Amino acid sequence: MTGAARGAGAGARGIMAARARRAAALLAIAAAALGSAACTEKRDDGTTPAQAPAELPPLELRDDTANLMLTWIDEKGDTHVELRPADVPAEGRSMVRAMLSDRTEGTRDVFYVADLTQKRPDGTYAVRTMPRREWESLLEKRRAEHLAKTAPPPPPVAPGGSAGAGGPASPGAPSQLAGVTVIIYGASWCKPCHQAADYLRAKGVASIVKDIEEDPAAAAEMQDKLAKSHQRGGSIPIIDVRGQILVGFSPHALDQALARAARGTTL
Repeated sequence: MTGAARGAGAGARGIMAARARRAAALLAIAAAALGSAACTEKRDDGTTPAQAPAELPPLELRDDTANLMLTWIDEKGDTHVELRPADVPAEGRSMVRAMLSDRTEGTRDVFYVADLTQKRPDGTYAVRTMPRREWESLLEKRRAEHLAKTAPPPPPVAPGGSAGAGGPASPGAPSQLAGVTVIIYGASWCKPCHQAADYLRAKGVASIVKDIEEDPAAAAEMQDKLAKSHQRGGSIPIIDVRGQILVGFSPHALDQALARAARGTTL
């Protein structure tokens, strides 16, 4: 084999290795943003047996900590991922899930949670541990509070008829969307993911839900679609309406995407 051929082969292997590292990083970021759902045993009365959280080794968190992934929660209860403390906005700095992509500690039943609002004299941030269930309960509570604030009033009931009777047809009526199948990338614990599926079901639109925690191929597929649409994830669901990629569940945005799909157009 000539020197040129050996050099070309080495270059090709280097490109393949770089691609593999990039794919692994994308999957790690997706998993960090979402956490992994875990089923727990329940007693006959429906309660969960008390279990002492596993001890975690101390985590020293600084502005320049390598391989860091930080998950913060916005006012809607959606999660977002940043790679540096400086990138976490003020609204999410008081409680941030921290993990290192090259360590398994803090990724299972107990999480690291940092307070980025104050820096210690030695340049570190305060880090404590939190059970997974407590973190998930915080997400659920914040989402419930946001929905309570933003829920629209019930539609008026027409005299002698049902609510909304005689009104204009909604964008993308079922008859127009018979051939449309929407893909929802989410997780079992994600409330907006279930809301999106229920919303589509109520409109008579077929959907496929792909759990990115249970299916690494689905996570990679989601990241590929985000990259091609030049969007960042950060929160779920990620919804694919015939190539139109939506980040998060918004009934208005979903209606617009369905209307375009019904007309056979995309963004």
